[in-house]
Amino acid sequence: MSVLPRNFRLLAELEKGEKGLGDGSVSYGLESPEDTYLSSWIGTIIGPNQIFCDKDYPNKPPSVKFESKINIPCVNQQTGVVEPKNFPLLKDWSDKTTIETILLELRREMTTTANRRLQQPPEGTYF
Repeated sequence: MSVLPRNFRLLAELEKGEKGLGDGSVSYGLESPEDTYLSSWIGTIIGPNQIFCDKDYPNKPPSVKFESKINIPCVNQQTGVVEPKNFPLLKDWSDKTTIETILLELRREMTTTANRRLQQPPEGTYF
């Protein structure tokens, strides 16, 4: 089995994110165009804003953090970090999973009946 090198994988994801391919409900790209290691990403679901892919990505999941406060069980309410133990896609990570998949699954999580009923922080509040 051939393994795609980390940077090739991330370049492919960056191209898809920059071109706006996919269902349009999420967007993502590098936090800084000078990031030659392709490590720090910004993702928008109209939700998590910080995604970090360390040197082990895609073998290990990136860390994902919301900037805007949100009340859903998988998000640490003090830090905004998506807790892998509470988010199956990160807990049961597969190297086939992409940044887009994470954002789409978070979006789906936000819209579940149980989570839509949760009281949300006031708009414009941040972690």
